[in-house]
Amino acid sequence: MFDIGFLELLIIGVVGLLVLGPERLPKAARTAGLWIGKIKRTVSNMQREISSQLEAEELRQKLDVQQKKLDESLNKIKQDVESYAEPTPTGEKSEGEPQQSSSDQSSRNKQQSSIAAPQASRSPTATSEKPQHAPTISGSVSDKDTSSR
Repeated sequence: MFDIGFLELLIIGVVGLLVLGPERLPKAARTAGLWIGKIKRTVSNMQREISSQLEAEELRQKLDVQQKKLDESLNKIKQDVESYAEPTPTGEKSEGEPQQSSSDQSSRNKQQSSIAAPQASRSPTATSEKPQHAPTISGSVSDKDTSSR
């Protein structure tokens, strides 16, 4: 902060002793020391605040850059998804879909129908499975239904 050597301090001390006298010099030195300490702390606090503000600004800039990158990638992904979601005419294939021959498509249709057929032909009476929720009809309700018919 200040470039004061021993000789300068000695001269200041001698002049202070002559001006203030031996009785008031220790009190003045103590007061000067307190003021210098307060000034140093204030300067140190200001430096810390400035450096923290600079670091915060750097972090904000980095976050802005990262946010822009994320927004760009999100927009790109959104465009890709929208391009795949767009309906294509039946004769045309989109870029991401592999082209298949008609024999491949017909064999897939046969496989899907053969898988679906056994499931549809199952009935609870044909197998040992019982329906989970069988309707129960009380005698009085069924009598009323048959008598009204």
